[in-house]
Amino acid sequence: MIRAEHVSKHFRLYRKPSDRLKEILLRRSYHSVHQALEDISFQVDDGQTLGIIGQNGAGKSTLLKILTGVLLPDSGRVRVSGRITGLLELGTGFNLEMSGIENIRANAMLLGMGADQIASRREAIIDFAELGEFIHEPLKTYSSGMIMRLAFAIAIHADPSCFVVDEALSVGDAYFQQKCMRAIQDFRARGGSILFVSHDMSAVKALCDHALLLEGGRIIDQGLPKDVVDHYHAMFLHRSHQGDVPVVIQRPTEHAAPRSQNSAPLAGTGEVELVKLEMLNAQGQVVEHVTSEAPLTIVAHLLAHRDLDQPHYGIGIRNRFGHSVFETNTYCMGQTPAALTAGETVRVEWRVVANLIKGDYSMTVGVGNRPYGTGSFDEILFFSHDLAMLKVEVDPDAIRYDGYFNMHPDVSIQTVG
Repeated sequence: MIRAEHVSKHFRLYRKPSDRLKEILLRRSYHSVHQALEDISFQVDDGQTLGIIGQNGAGKSTLLKILTGVLLPDSGRVRVSGRITGLLELGTGFNLEMSGIENIRANAMLLGMGADQIASRREAIIDFAELGEFIHEPLKTYSSGMIMRLAFAIAIHADPSCFVVDEALSVGDAYFQQKCMRAIQDFRARGGSILFVSHDMSAVKALCDHALLLEGGRIIDQGLPKDVVDHYHAMFLHRSHQGDVPVVIQRPTEHAAPRSQNSAPLAGTGEVELVKLEMLNAQGQVVEHVTSEAPLTIVAHLLAHRDLDQPHYGIGIRNRFGHSVFETNTYCMGQTPAALTAGETVRVEWRVVANLIKGDYSMTVGVGNRPYGTGSFDEILFFSHDLAMLKVEVDPDAIRYDGYFNMHPDVSIQTVG
């Protein structure tokens, strides 16, 4: 269990190194103060996974360093039951002149492991890292991915009660990242607690039981990962065209109906209004459920409250966990919709096949103006999740499968010897 109570931390920033000496000798202030964390309080219980999200500079790394004892808070306190290990800054606690074998012993001792425990876990650490003969070479010959392999292997075998996963894990190759994720999930299944810091919002929603959003060193939201991630996305979209203006999220209760289609958008200027959103079957009937593999038309009626010279329209489908299973927009599809004038209503149809596994899904709609890059927009006029719910039923004639959707596999089998 980890409990943070009213934790705050600030740093003194000097324009040049000599200002530190001048401050001591002249007894005048030559620094500015950066408030990295302010009044942070939360609790992570045994077996719980907490996701910590926020933009760069929000205070995530400082918070992790305080939780792991690397830094001390200026005020407040942290209570920890058991040992915390994990990945913070890549290479922390390693000596680049020493071999991988030698670093196993040195780094494990820093994590609080005794000599007997290190000896009993050494082969398991070596096997997990899969470094081959490089385990006997100095770390200065390692790539960043190889260092990450060794660091993770040591940390996960240190019998922690809480494991910290920071962005350092992202430097590894896809194979080893998946291996690490399996190890993390096994650790959680055994009752371990996890602090997960990532910019991968899908991973946060998939792995975490609870999430908190940091901004400017303060917690501005915490709760279910799906809701907190939606707030993060709304804040990012809002800031992209309105600057540092606070975002207010009106969050439905757990058992509430989908968001009203006439309510304010989750993000955007509000200069485009969603008048109506419907889902139609092959016969053109409005439906709320469909059989897997059946054709489906999603229809949005959108009213423009100002002129738009390069409007584009986006659609998204999310499962009950809030994971995106499909999303696109007219710009990414190579379409060039006509300009809109204030007061005009446009009807946008997306014709798809409901190639989804049985379950409940929700609709997302977005409207942007003036696209650039690979799918970004100068302006977001409307963006909102959970606008309508769709239930997908099993097609009795389809093959059995698991995952998100049916890839329509074909198989051939022949004896070759």
